[in-house]
Amino acid sequence: MSCAEASGKDRRVLIVGLGISGMATAIRLSQIGWTPVIVERAPARRTGGNFVIVFGSGRSAAARLGISPHLRDRRPTGTSYECDRNGGRRVGMNFIDLPGEAWMVLRGDVEAAAFQTLPEGIEIRYSTMPMKIDQHTGGVSVTLSDSAGSANTTVYTEEFDLVVGADGLRSTVRRLAFGPDEKYLRRLNHIVATFEMPRKLGDLAIEDGAWLVESGRSLIIYPMRDRMPTAQLSYRTDDVDAEFTEPAAVRLRKVFGSTPYGPILGEVLDAFDGTDEYLFDSVEQVHMDRWHNDRVVLVGDAAWCETMYSGLGVSSALAGPDLLGTMVQRYANDLNTALTEWERSLRPFIDAYQSYGLTQRFFFTPENRTELLLRRVVAWLVHTPFTRALLTSLTRGSKAARLKDQDIAAG
Repeated sequence: MSCAEASGKDRRVLIVGLGISGMATAIRLSQIGWTPVIVERAPARRTGGNFVIVFGSGRSAAARLGISPHLRDRRPTGTSYECDRNGGRRVGMNFIDLPGEAWMVLRGDVEAAAFQTLPEGIEIRYSTMPMKIDQHTGGVSVTLSDSAGSANTTVYTEEFDLVVGADGLRSTVRRLAFGPDEKYLRRLNHIVATFEMPRKLGDLAIEDGAWLVESGRSLIIYPMRDRMPTAQLSYRTDDVDAEFTEPAAVRLRKVFGSTPYGPILGEVLDAFDGTDEYLFDSVEQVHMDRWHNDRVVLVGDAAWCETMYSGLGVSSALAGPDLLGTMVQRYANDLNTALTEWERSLRPFIDAYQSYGLTQRFFFTPENRTELLLRRVVAWLVHTPFTRALLTSLTRGSKAARLKDQDIAAG
């Protein structure tokens, strides 16, 4: 193999998905000489998005990728309250209490920052998706369907040295190269709905947050500096498929409608009725024995979705591709070894992140009265002077906090 080939020069990678993990992969592989081509199913880049946290592991990756200069912390300075439907409230856990070096941002902030960082002239094809992936000695043949710019869909086949599936929880690349969704998706029997409020809530200051948590359901108001707050509604269900047989607004009112809504919940549900931009989806994790199959590799939610209960989806969507580029550069003449070593190094972090998504779920949406009581005890302990200091110290020095902030690709 020539020096040019070993360095990555003139090697082409198809990246499926223009989300955070897809753009991070394009940036990192272009840094080591690869030529990325990005295809995106949607007709244009998405904007907006829900509240997310970027922990130290993600911030380290963002710095190396060059994304950090375009990204800023939106952590608010207000108070967070535990609320009930009758209008009662008391001071609750504040977002400034998050352990580690976390930033609070919108998903759209990270996507916009990554988009600004993409190499000049990078090829992006919208309204395009893979239909077939055929691997052969030395490359991958991908059949693509392009419905942009004409009444007729264009189908063509193109050669690449590597294919990266960064196309989310229900990944087309994963289905084509690894098998059907049922093999890898694990439902947690929860539904989550998030959207940005069109205005501040009448009972809260613009930078104040709120938690209305009941058995099996919750509403969380995430305040944002210089933006309207994001509302997140979450609930448990015994039949995930049934939740999609009616409009999202109808389902939410039925789920939260056993008693009068009260001021905050009522205002949020009214706002949801009038919005067209929202997420309403089941909460699921992806579990796979391998994230690569020869020259096809998955990153982000397509490979390991931790769920938003973990708070680490964006951090891993940045750190995973960052480490991928490091390993591909380190083993430039052996792609299989590069991908194998990437998985070996990354998997302990992802296993831990997914575990956090399961154990932390009760704090966001307790499934029963026992979990609800436990959550209330924890929230109360955080706000007594002695236990607050103790819990903060223990949390920030815990293995979980260290893993969230560890620079995964530093070695």
